[in-house]
Amino acid sequence: MKHLPFATLGFVATFVGVTTFFSSTLFADNAEGEKSRLASLAKFTRVLATIEKHYVDDITIDEIVNKAISGLLTNLDAHSGYLDEKHFKDLKVQTEGEFGGLGITVGQRDGALTVIAPMEGTPADKAGVKAGDIIIKINLQSTLNMTIDEAVNLMRGKPKTKIELTLVREGQSKPLIVPIVRDIIKIESVYSRMIENENILYVRVVSFDKNIVADVDSALKKHKNVQGIVLDLRNNPGGLLNQAVGLVDLFVDEGVIVSQKGRVESENSEYKATKGGVGLKMPLVVLVNGGSASASEIVSGALQDYKRAVVIGEKTFGKGSVQAILPVVDNEAMRLTIARYYLPSGRTIQAEGVVPDIIVYPGDVPTKETEQGIKEKDLKKHLESELKKTDDANITTNEKGKDKAKIKDKEPLKEDKTIVSQENLFKDMQLKSAVDAIKILSIKK
Repeated sequence: MKHLPFATLGFVATFVGVTTFFSSTLFADNAEGEKSRLASLAKFTRVLATIEKHYVDDITIDEIVNKAISGLLTNLDAHSGYLDEKHFKDLKVQTEGEFGGLGITVGQRDGALTVIAPMEGTPADKAGVKAGDIIIKINLQSTLNMTIDEAVNLMRGKPKTKIELTLVREGQSKPLIVPIVRDIIKIESVYSRMIENENILYVRVVSFDKNIVADVDSALKKHKNVQGIVLDLRNNPGGLLNQAVGLVDLFVDEGVIVSQKGRVESENSEYKATKGGVGLKMPLVVLVNGGSASASEIVSGALQDYKRAVVIGEKTFGKGSVQAILPVVDNEAMRLTIARYYLPSGRTIQAEGVVPDIIVYPGDVPTKETEQGIKEKDLKKHLESELKKTDDANITTNEKGKDKAKIKDKEPLKEDKTIVSQENLFKDMQLKSAVDAIKILSIKK
């Protein structure tokens, strides 16, 4: 017992020695880190001074610093960027005002300016721009080494003004030149229709604006007794996070829908489902493709993780990072990636995308016609063509000097906006597959 105090003292002395060593090491590490930091800043300052003194053109230190900041942020990732006074003002116009545009969302993929998706019904969509197209020129200006902000600024402009995009498209041997006329972008973000001859509700979400959840909720309540739902998120470039969370919440009643994680703890958060969704019991299929990004990937990925929906189509774009607009000085800011989104299973969307449960490529549904049917159809077309020639010849011969007879074309049938016709269904292999999956899920249920 007499030796106990000495033993304790020895333990304390050893502990103090370890603590002292640890503190010294930590201090040394901090000192080394600070030394490295100062050396790096000194190197950066030398580079700025050298450019200011020796660069071939007269350039101010302010211009040099702005270019340095822009280059730094651009090289961090595809979505970070520097907003000088002009770009910051343009951003405010985009988010607060009315402007003329094309109606496409773009991103950087492998260093190329890539169309994430054209918005339905917009000038770009009507001109034939497709998801996955690579924009190599805007008017005559090359997009190589161009930032997303610079590209967006070039594409935006006064309504009714013309612009020309040069596109590289998979499967095309030559670049495509697509002329487009800018316009005010107004889109119907949600519309719902019944599939003709099927008790299945088709819900199309074009982009995630502030009314998505309310509009989808209204459509579900209006069609409570349907056999199932097809949620179409193809070419949906994303939008508001809270609307993506709210949409999943209509079909899931518990668990984390998506989490946001970054280096700063205050940026971390979880978004959870609540009870009471109106679409909890209905069989559900989600359609996606390479133009489905961001919020669309959160919705499809979360529903897939919870096995609440069958996801059909093609792999999504892979945009799962969070950007914040952070001030630099008055009227200047930076767009900085501060976190990434993670799905309920813990997987990330960023650069990975969501892989569908069933891969289905776009195109018509193949149909088998009898040989006689094909011959009869071709013969009929041929005879109609020949009859037209004789009619035209008679008009030229017998009505010479007079007005040619005018044949009034039969007015086209107006599209019924309450249904998806069987004809349109068979022109969309992905949608047809979704309808077939609903039927299988209903039998299983």
